[in-house]
Amino acid sequence: MPNNRPRTLRTTLLIGAGLAAALTTGIAAAQTAAITHDVQRDANQQQRIENGLQSGSLTTREAASLEKQTAKVDRMEANAMKNGSVSPREQASIQRAENRVSQDISRDTHNGRIGNPDSASSQRMQADVQRNINQQQRIRNGVQNGSLTNREAGSLERGQAHVDNREARVGRNGHISQGEQGSIARTENRSSGNIYREKHNGHRRG
Repeated sequence: MPNNRPRTLRTTLLIGAGLAAALTTGIAAAQTAAITHDVQRDANQQQRIENGLQSGSLTTREAASLEKQTAKVDRMEANAMKNGSVSPREQASIQRAENRVSQDISRDTHNGRIGNPDSASSQRMQADVQRNINQQQRIRNGVQNGSLTNREAGSLERGQAHVDNREARVGRNGHISQGEQGSIARTENRSSGNIYREKHNGHRRG
């Protein structure tokens, strides 16, 4: 009788390789989904802040305080992604932090304080927050289409944390001057340039 052991061994090895590839693909897909979800949630929170400013249910000072909190979330995401993956524990911590921001946005928009959406300070904060939304959406799209690696997304979230902190500092007294907005715009421009560069540097998600 012919010896089928070599063929059986080859079959076993092929099956094992296929299972390993499937597992790797599954893990990568789960990471992409988690990071995409986190960054989309960042964009959603920024949109809620923007809506509050536009409706007058958030004052400039309240928006600045919320930006300080979103900066903390961005830093958590940056730290989690810097090694190329987000662990379940890190993901849970990020979600808890996002939940706290969400609750604070709800509280501040329903506390009875009325802002003036037509004031110069509110208009400047609105413009800045709209750019935050745009930047987060660009990062999300890059993660989803593979033009950004996890590490690159983490680095860009660190940049967004810097932008949010700048907005929080200049708006904490409820007033944003033209010069202060100019400094924020320069920070946003650097972040925007970094997003573009990272998305077009030829690195692809593996």
